[in-house]
Amino acid sequence: MDQLFSSLDYKPKMPRRADHGIGIVGAGGIVNYAHLPAYKKAGFKVVGITDKNHEQAERTAKDHGIPRIYATVGELLSDRDVEIADVAVYPSQQVEIVAQATAAGKHLLCQKPFADEYAKAVRCVELAEQGRVKIAVNQQMRWDAGIRGARLLIDEGWLGTPTYATIQVHCKTDWSLWPWIYQGKRLEVMFHSIHYIDALRYLFGEPAMVFTSGTRAPGETTAAETKTLTIWEYLSGLQVLIDVCHTTWQDDSYAIFRFEGTEGVIKGTIGLMYDYPKGRPDTLEFMSKRNLDYWFSARLQGMWIPDAFVGPMASLMCAIEDNSEPETSGRDNLRTLQIVFAEYLSMDEKRAVRPDEIIS
Repeated sequence: MDQLFSSLDYKPKMPRRADHGIGIVGAGGIVNYAHLPAYKKAGFKVVGITDKNHEQAERTAKDHGIPRIYATVGELLSDRDVEIADVAVYPSQQVEIVAQATAAGKHLLCQKPFADEYAKAVRCVELAEQGRVKIAVNQQMRWDAGIRGARLLIDEGWLGTPTYATIQVHCKTDWSLWPWIYQGKRLEVMFHSIHYIDALRYLFGEPAMVFTSGTRAPGETTAAETKTLTIWEYLSGLQVLIDVCHTTWQDDSYAIFRFEGTEGVIKGTIGLMYDYPKGRPDTLEFMSKRNLDYWFSARLQGMWIPDAFVGPMASLMCAIEDNSEPETSGRDNLRTLQIVFAEYLSMDEKRAVRPDEIIS
């Protein structure tokens, strides 16, 4: 029997003030269809924007009602109305902008991946700490309704001791949307499964060992991986499976999560991955030994894109107000990146890898 359950408070905690001035560095697709729509919904104050392509910055400013267009990053950072630099550039370029922003005393929200090398990410964190500013990473899947709802249920004890967890996504991805990713040497883990890695870390903590197999479908021209199978092992006995394929040609693509424990089961769908980027709302169902034969369904609203993008920025603003750490702080994200690079080392060396092997 199914019952409706609607009391999960999965929406992000909002700052006391919504008028922290945001200056955006980068006017690419993710800014236009995710960052800016989310900030508009939340009532956040976007002061201005800059991009190396000035015409692109002008179009974005016009489309989203942004009052100022800066010729350079330096000009944006010199504006006293900008309190937070929202950086949405290629990961290889992020450390340079972090250095400029921290020197200018600006807080930062950096796009994921935080960096293309672990040492660069460490440097970003050190620069922020030396400059006494807050730095967060835009790992927004933690605020996707299904994942946030699952965390609340886990915290309330519905799962008991976790024994098994999986995220499985088989879809058809049009890489022409991101040709610079498709032409690179790292793809699926670095730019897609990094979401699942961070979300699973958020739910269950760090694994002791990871093993990843990566490949691509016949006929693909990229040198990078587009299909991955990953297993995490925990000292507690918990096992995690991440199963992702971006070349599903048939008409039954799917994006599911399932978490099992000694006391219950939580399962659902990741709505965004059905007809990306349009998608649909997540689903979330759960049962436990408390109510055998009853499956509860949570009423979830909103979409991963754009709604979950409110979460990292709101958390950063709260940290600024309370002099605390953002939930997805740069230092926290180093542990996500350790797993990312451990998975690549596993692919390269065909062995299980401890995340703490990644130190530089």
